[in-house]
Amino acid sequence: MIRKLSLLFAGALMGASAIVMVQGAPASIANAASGASSDTYKKLAVFGDIFERVRGQYVTPPDEQKLVESAINGMLTSLDPHSSYLNPEAAQDMRVQTKGEFGGLGIEVTMDGDLVKVIAPIDDTPASKAGVLAGDLISQIDGAEVRGLSLNDAVDKMRGPINTSIELTLIRQGVDKPIKLKITRDVVKVKAVRYRVEGDVGYLRVISFTEQTFDDLKKAIKDIQSQIPEDKLKGFVLDLRLNPGGLLDQAVAVSDAFLDKGEIVSTRGRDPQDVTRFDARSGDLVDGKPIIVMVNGGSASASEIVAGALQDHRRATVLGTQSFGKGSVQTIIPLGENGSLRLTTALYYTPSGKSIQGKGITPDIKVEQPLPPELRGEDVTRGESGLKGHIKGAIEDEEGSGSPAYVPAEPKDDVQLAEALKLLRGEEKNAAFPPDPKKAALAE
Repeated sequence: MIRKLSLLFAGALMGASAIVMVQGAPASIANAASGASSDTYKKLAVFGDIFERVRGQYVTPPDEQKLVESAINGMLTSLDPHSSYLNPEAAQDMRVQTKGEFGGLGIEVTMDGDLVKVIAPIDDTPASKAGVLAGDLISQIDGAEVRGLSLNDAVDKMRGPINTSIELTLIRQGVDKPIKLKITRDVVKVKAVRYRVEGDVGYLRVISFTEQTFDDLKKAIKDIQSQIPEDKLKGFVLDLRLNPGGLLDQAVAVSDAFLDKGEIVSTRGRDPQDVTRFDARSGDLVDGKPIIVMVNGGSASASEIVAGALQDHRRATVLGTQSFGKGSVQTIIPLGENGSLRLTTALYYTPSGKSIQGKGITPDIKVEQPLPPELRGEDVTRGESGLKGHIKGAIEDEEGSGSPAYVPAEPKDDVQLAEALKLLRGEEKNAAFPPDPKKAALAE
């Protein structure tokens, strides 16, 4: 039995992938196996012979498990950039990412040379309560040096069961001696939506599509509406820049929050009859207020579902630069204690019937964000069409997805946001804003 679930962030490839969980081997896979030709089985026999020779004769004893995993991944990555094998650890990490909560400390981190640097502690988490500050450098975890660890390894060491303790050694600018903090892990909920009031405009930034996203969005909208009187509220900016994607049901729910009716997205598989449609229900959480959606080269898959749905229905104006162009759906097939198989099985389409695979969402209003001096000359462009082995879009000559994936840290430097605010306040005019719902060109 195949049970359809949701869209998941596909890691560093900046995409979100529609997931279909499978109990046991699906009939389609079994049938494909039974139909394999004798030549195929001969090749599999060759693989078995090579594996045995490598295992028995290579100059140093190889890790047999890694050999098998590498062979499997070699097969899958030859198909497209998003099909892959997830070992048990990777499969568990995938589940943690989509849940949006985990046992840990509550800090956003990055690498700074050989040390882990704290970008910011998350409010009301063990790290913030213990006194961890933005800019702190983590030099030791439980007395062990951070130098030599990858960022993922360091994060894994800081995560763990709730009510367990960990000691961090911090180097802080202006403090002569390292600071040692003992912190007790707790459940950390990563905020999927950040928001603020920009005078008479509500600003909503959706960071990722986890299980928390729609609830966070509803709370954000309600709080903004409580701060700005209805007659003063000019509209909302929905910022999807640098959003790599997430759960399909959350992308549908976020789209539905601003729509009263109509299709949001559809997925279409290898079989022409394999079409699934997701429709909006009655109710607009912002009562028809104008919306500007911002996208760039870091806006992928689930983000593109939302931008495409609101654009096609002429509910919102899309502003920014070309989005990533990730429009494929992956089926996650559990392999018991051996992890999971992630296999591309379909493409998704916007309400007008367009596939964005390799193309992306084209903004109604193109606004480039200037790069700071330190990034000029660097390649910060991200796009599906630039990935080796990507699935070609429906119309190959229209490919060319992606654009710079950069957003300035300070709102005062954000040219795209400034343009959106001017449009919402009527300080500038553009034929694309506000959009006319009567001109929506939707698929039959």
